[in-house]
Amino acid sequence: MKRMLTTLLLMGSNLVAWSQSTDSLPAPALKISGSADVYYKYNLNGNNTDNKTSFTNSHNSFELGMVSLKVEHGFKKGSIVADLGFGKRAGEFSYNEPPSPSNGLSMAIKQLYVSYLLTEKIKLSLGSYATHVGYELVDAYLNRNYSMSYMFSYGPFFHTGIKADITLSSSLSAMVGVFNPTDLKSVTLNSHKYIGAQLGFAPAETPIKLYLNYLEGKDTFGIQNHQVDVVATYQVNKVLGLGYNGTYSTYLDTRTPKESRRNANWWGSALYVNCDFTDKLGLTLRGEYFSDKDGVKVFGAVPDGGNVVAGTLSFNYKAGNLTIIPEFRIDKASADIFHKSGGAPYNITSNVLLAAVYHF
Repeated sequence: MKRMLTTLLLMGSNLVAWSQSTDSLPAPALKISGSADVYYKYNLNGNNTDNKTSFTNSHNSFELGMVSLKVEHGFKKGSIVADLGFGKRAGEFSYNEPPSPSNGLSMAIKQLYVSYLLTEKIKLSLGSYATHVGYELVDAYLNRNYSMSYMFSYGPFFHTGIKADITLSSSLSAMVGVFNPTDLKSVTLNSHKYIGAQLGFAPAETPIKLYLNYLEGKDTFGIQNHQVDVVATYQVNKVLGLGYNGTYSTYLDTRTPKESRRNANWWGSALYVNCDFTDKLGLTLRGEYFSDKDGVKVFGAVPDGGNVVAGTLSFNYKAGNLTIIPEFRIDKASADIFHKSGGAPYNITSNVLLAAVYHF
């Protein structure tokens, strides 16, 4: 009996010790989030052909934007992010992958990547992720304006490849990566790759944040691209915040003979003025200048290219996780790229829009 009691006591103490050691292990971290957006837009020229930016190509119609579901899970040094989107907004985001039996639902994948913490200051990520270039983001709830800028619409949307996020100090960060050609999850035509980089300055004790972004590579058609992009934010006080985005992108067709090659470019600059009068009510005024003198993007059908100036005023009313966004926008181009309702060319277009955005 004594031997049995001793054995039971030893087993019990071992079980307690094992239980304590198991409890001391970090629990896997799981986070689930999502969002949905809908909108109504009326074009004052009376047509649905004037829209030259992403996600709001409609007139006098109630429209569904995108429903998103994002799952993040991490344990010890590894983690995964799976971010899915469904709707017209998601379809435009993955415009290179139209739905078909061969690719299944790959167009619904906004982001999918696996990360590994190599050291305390270096994290490697492999997969597909939203671009580091630019100020605006694909998810509507992350933007204060509902309609998108020209720079967002004609810049990169996402990259597929491998990248390293590096913490240089408490205020300095860096990223370097190798990607497929822009906005492609899969490449079969060639082995060209893009190089991307970012240098960030975001000290916790000051209200300013600066990011210098770079992207270069050759696409599947042999077009060599270089892009330099700057993003800056400054929170003046509790009410007023400022944001800036400037970008410059060049294109060179390497398929033409060297003696006849010519660099083409487009560039843009935008200022965001954010005012939050209360926790529930705010507004954002975006002013943007977009230059396309070589006809690379918006002015492809205009012989001498052109430019466009756009102003967008958006109110944000928050009721919990719901944000209501009434918006007015006017775009003025240097050439007649818009149209009146009767079809006559025109250089000005304006829109009124009402959006509802929810996230959790």
